[in-house]
Amino acid sequence: MGDIFHHVRDANSFELPGFNHWPKHGLPQFNIPGYGDFQVTKFMLLQVLAGLIVLLIFRGLAKRAQSGEAIRGRFWNFWEFLALFVRDEVVRPAIGDGSHDDHGHGDHGHEESHGDHSALADTGSHPADRYVPFIWSCFFYILICNLLGAIPFLGSATGSISVTLALAICAFAYVVRCGSEQMGFAGFWLAQCPHLDIPPFMKIGLVPLIWSIEVLGMFIKHGVLAIRLFANMMGGHTVLGTLLAFIAVAADSSTGIYALVSVSSVLGQVAVGMLELLVAFIQAYIFAFLTSLFVGMALHPH
Repeated sequence: MGDIFHHVRDANSFELPGFNHWPKHGLPQFNIPGYGDFQVTKFMLLQVLAGLIVLLIFRGLAKRAQSGEAIRGRFWNFWEFLALFVRDEVVRPAIGDGSHDDHGHGDHGHEESHGDHSALADTGSHPADRYVPFIWSCFFYILICNLLGAIPFLGSATGSISVTLALAICAFAYVVRCGSEQMGFAGFWLAQCPHLDIPPFMKIGLVPLIWSIEVLGMFIKHGVLAIRLFANMMGGHTVLGTLLAFIAVAADSSTGIYALVSVSSVLGQVAVGMLELLVAFIQAYIFAFLTSLFVGMALHPH
């Protein structure tokens, strides 16, 4: 049957109606001295496109927020709503304000969300807001990459483990950076082991063991970020491709069920496609939420 996943894998061309490929001879390949051949792929272009879309949307939103007036228009309000949701309901509650009682801090700044003033203008009024730009970048970049997969003949770059692994590495590096800024580089790594009120002779064996488990767990948790996003996006598009493949299988069948299978497959594809739109938002939210949690954990001693 060949590679049944070729429709959801990365490729050096775009598949168009009629099973044609564009460009005909594939995307360009460059030879980089000291590196070798560098092949431009479909997912690379889609990532660049996602970045440009995010840039264009939020340059426009930022200009409107800088004026200090309330942002108007359904299109801009939609993106403002998502940005405020991530800031107020994800980053602030997950990271906290550095006090012993962080409950309720997710409501900080909400009083400025009403009236004739831009709700985005109070960024920086909460201690956790310094971490918002990175979380926003992750959330919206992943969201746009996910949504591009809902457009026929394109694809989701987040359906590649290479892409999601790179995102997880960026999140890991950011977490280490935030923790190192807060406690110092050595202090951050030493803080992975909690204070143990036990006799010194017991610490000799327990401290290295617990420290190793905690550090290994930190790597595993960020690895899960990559696998979770990849598996959900790859799995969803594979289901869509499988449902539509039933039509091709039925066309070669002599049982006369082609019409029934075709209608059922298309309806199933539409239903799963709507679910995929929800999953696109959920997976971007989960990545942002878990990254915020990891940042919050890095800022405080174990």
